[in-house]
Amino acid sequence: MKTLNLYGAQDLRYEEKPNPVLTLEDEVVIKVKAVGICGSDVSRYKKLGPYVKGMTFGHEFSGEVVETGPKAGRIKVGDRVAGCPTFYCGECHSCLKGNLSQCEKLTLIGARYPGAYAEFVTLPASHVLQLPENVDYESAAMVEPSSVVAHGFYRTSVSPGSTVAIMGCGSIGLLAVQWAKIFGAAQVIAIDIDDKKLEIAKEVGADVIINPTIHPLQNHVAEVTDQLGVDLAVECAGSPVTSEQILALPKKGGEVLYMGIPYANIEFERFYFERIVRNELKVIGSWNAISAPFPGKEWESTLHYMNNGQLTIQPLISHRLPLKDGPAAFASLNNQDGSFVKVMFLPDYAV
Repeated sequence: MKTLNLYGAQDLRYEEKPNPVLTLEDEVVIKVKAVGICGSDVSRYKKLGPYVKGMTFGHEFSGEVVETGPKAGRIKVGDRVAGCPTFYCGECHSCLKGNLSQCEKLTLIGARYPGAYAEFVTLPASHVLQLPENVDYESAAMVEPSSVVAHGFYRTSVSPGSTVAIMGCGSIGLLAVQWAKIFGAAQVIAIDIDDKKLEIAKEVGADVIINPTIHPLQNHVAEVTDQLGVDLAVECAGSPVTSEQILALPKKGGEVLYMGIPYANIEFERFYFERIVRNELKVIGSWNAISAPFPGKEWESTLHYMNNGQLTIQPLISHRLPLKDGPAAFASLNNQDGSFVKVMFLPDYAV
């Protein structure tokens, strides 16, 4: 089968590998129909992280079941599915408390197990979710990142009538705009320095869009919230600058949710750090997408809202590519050569 495999920093290769073979009775083989590039993939490509040399990369995917083990349960050949790529140990302190996303040995396919930048991938049946009728393969490949966002929102106090600011309108931020609406936000403010991404944010539900290179960010947020600030500010960019600026947006007693992962040191000016103390902010971190019972309500909710149309994915997909274009696509993303939101590989793509 055709695959994309990581051999070292910025060394991604398009290669043939043997088709996967079932080794456990509860496993299934899935023919990959769509698989997206995650920001964590770009980071691992750039400077490595937990990985095995030559490992098949990728974890955000959907596909069709083509083979099942004898103990695959409800999953059957021909099922249209999404896959939860994450594995937890079930034995550490966090797992025993039911906090699966905090597992000490958390890992996923594409890092220590063969991933989904391939024509076929295997997973335990317990990691496989059957797709509702109205969820297409490209949308289903976004179930995992959507569940990451939902996991974060479930950790907050956001409720109907809230005001929410989303900092960073990449794919995670654009999903956050939609989840804010699902959670009942009356006003969603989308913030980015890329006007194209802001237009997509408007398309998927943002009420106000702000480009901070044009409008002073804090002043503009104050203006559109009657000088109060927002109930919840969500950091989705993972940049040192936005990780600091986000603290100035909530009202007194408000919340900050950090979902972006910074890949550089962050230093806070006194003004921003004092917002935490003087405004008595609640600062929340969110990591991964799973909860108990596994894989969690995040996944069920995502499929529900994709099926009824409240989560729309197509506007987020900026590129559709065959697997063979993988090395060039990663080089472009790494060099920030172009405007990207969600890059989707389609192994059946007809060139």
